[in-house]
Amino acid sequence: MPSDIAENIANVRAGIRRACAASERAESSITLLAVSKTQPAAAIRAAARAGINAIGENYYQEAHEKIAALNDGTIAWHFIGPLQSNKTAAIAGTFNWVQSVDRLKIAQRLSAQRPAQLPPLNICVQVNIDREATKSGIDPAELPALLAAIAALPNLALRGLMAIPSAQATIEQRRASFARMHELFEPYRQRWPQFDTLSMGMSDDFEIAIEEGATLIRIGSAIFGARPSLKIS
Repeated sequence: MPSDIAENIANVRAGIRRACAASERAESSITLLAVSKTQPAAAIRAAARAGINAIGENYYQEAHEKIAALNDGTIAWHFIGPLQSNKTAAIAGTFNWVQSVDRLKIAQRLSAQRPAQLPPLNICVQVNIDREATKSGIDPAELPALLAAIAALPNLALRGLMAIPSAQATIEQRRASFARMHELFEPYRQRWPQFDTLSMGMSDDFEIAIEEGATLIRIGSAIFGARPSLKIS
């Protein structure tokens, strides 16, 4: 498995190079986040040996044991899953990034619960770019007010936006959604120097996400293969 992971990462990086060449961007402008949901710590170690230094997890209950086992200061841990109020204290004290903030109450809790000895918690706001009724994320029309409110909170660093286009969308429809996200992102990038992260694109669409302006891509199966079955409590 470790050799497969290293080869898979090399293949993803080749895709990053293609997309950056197509869009005349530097490879260094793209952060590769390996999504390790349901993967064992050994797989994450293999990814780290292959040069991955950013890991995304969807569930705190699953993630905290991995973080305890692997947290040697070389990995930036991103929480990318749905946020529950009863988990914000644990997440605020454990992760370096939270990409799935979509309401002020959650941001306020993360701000109040971030331990004083830790640096500010990096925050991305999740946008429901396709306005799907069953998906997390703020409506694009409500984004300006939420960003302004989060930017004023202590102990947080507002870093950017995150989105997951509709799974039923065609590639070209996803491209359009990514382009809309970039249009939302750019004005705030000009407003706040630290607002530098546009998190979008996964295993089956990351190249077009890069072409449309992504600065961080979230890759799971293309790195680790099919997810093993794991019951999450």
